[in-house]
Amino acid sequence: MKLHSVKVHPSKALLQREDQLAWKIAGVAADRVAVQKPVAEMIINRIIDNASVAIAAINRSAPTSARAMAMGHPRKGGAAIFGLPGTKGFSPEWAAWANGTAVRELDMHDTFLAADYSHPGDNIPPILAVAQAMEKSGRDLIRGIATGYEIQVDLVRAICLHEHKVDHIAHLGPSAAAGIGTLLGLKQEVIFQAVQQALHTTITFRQSRKGEISSWKAFAPAHAGKLAVEAVDRAMRGEGAPSPIYEGEDSVIAWVLAGRSSRERVYEDVFYNVPLPEKGEPKRAILDTYTKEHSAEYQSQALIDLAFRMREKIQDQEAIEKIILHTSHHTHYVIGTGANDPQKMDPRASRETLDHSIMYIFAVALQDGRWHHVDSYAPARAARPDTVRLWHKIETREEEEWTRRYHSTDPAEKAFGARVEILFKDGSTMVDEMAVANAHPLGAKPFGRADYIRKFEILTDGILAPRESARFLEVVQDLPKLSAGELHLLNVALPRGALAEGKPGIF
Repeated sequence: MKLHSVKVHPSKALLQREDQLAWKIAGVAADRVAVQKPVAEMIINRIIDNASVAIAAINRSAPTSARAMAMGHPRKGGAAIFGLPGTKGFSPEWAAWANGTAVRELDMHDTFLAADYSHPGDNIPPILAVAQAMEKSGRDLIRGIATGYEIQVDLVRAICLHEHKVDHIAHLGPSAAAGIGTLLGLKQEVIFQAVQQALHTTITFRQSRKGEISSWKAFAPAHAGKLAVEAVDRAMRGEGAPSPIYEGEDSVIAWVLAGRSSRERVYEDVFYNVPLPEKGEPKRAILDTYTKEHSAEYQSQALIDLAFRMREKIQDQEAIEKIILHTSHHTHYVIGTGANDPQKMDPRASRETLDHSIMYIFAVALQDGRWHHVDSYAPARAARPDTVRLWHKIETREEEEWTRRYHSTDPAEKAFGARVEILFKDGSTMVDEMAVANAHPLGAKPFGRADYIRKFEILTDGILAPRESARFLEVVQDLPKLSAGELHLLNVALPRGALAEGKPGIF
């Protein structure tokens, strides 16, 4: 890996494209380096993972609306949409929209956290949709997805968006565009323009994850994927993009991130060091990412497992006086009491908001000893008086060591957990801690292929016909052998009449 320093340059500097981050990203995408076997195997795992959570959410409101919109754009020989037969084709940007929303709805697919946050599996729907529409092979798809993961993870390692209240899909647009470029074997110049267009159109803000969190949280990554498909299409037709998109004096770093101190065009010495593979270096970033065993914000994964462990030692939960979660800056300020969001303590809050309340999540996990993607968020479950009492006894506190470990670049010490202190009414205390979730690569029970298959079977049970479930699992594990035009076999279809119909709209 090589670090690339990225900062604002005034227009008069005439920054050469070879010195621009977007050009370097495009170079990585255009490099036809072989995909290593562990990477290809993990890509298969994550395609299974995406299908699991998408089918589990298939008839919820946001995926149903997205699917209804996409069905207004049929295309012969196009891309497939989850739930529908793979033989039905649709325009790829709209298939990416529908499938991306379904994947994101339950907040239960993979994650990577560093300087910023991400769900790299969000790259799969747009890359797969284009692969299906353009009749690419399984090996082509693997190469494209490897690039999508690589670029998003590398951007997330280096460029913090959330401190400037920018939503993390700003890293997803460029990574999906780069992945599609690799998939299609496009030239560096074309990918360069597509990456710039994709970034320019996917700058949105974190209000989508603040306060009353709405269904847009599920739509947002699908929106970025859809825009990435469109950006690549325009670039393939010879259309250009705003440039330099990262370094320009009126561009992303200058005005949206940390590159300018005032409106007087005074440049600060602010720069980012972005790691990217060198030419010929394998793209392995997917191996640094991790999936979720539980349907909740990633920072809650270890705390759910910890709650399960601690509840076994508590005889009377009504005897609890207070629970303090000593944790990282991110957990405290984004999903903890440091966010100062009253909605995070409100039993009438939406599922999306409860998913971002570690106080609620820890209370329910402590009481139930299980976590379910539907039952644990049910309005009646959230409103239980004993749950509300326990929930409101929980607070988070930032602890410097947990914040340091959260930001560590050493995988062996990087942590997303907390130290939990339970104070009882009789003055006694119980203390325990967990650094990473059980399913994490360094956890007590790291996820392997069998776990991804088990997750798929659990989440799709009662939704898919057993024959369809078995068919998909057989096909996806033979992904490298799928020839051009066979990628529609990766689509998972529900029985006839099982899909919910969306409300009417424009499309």
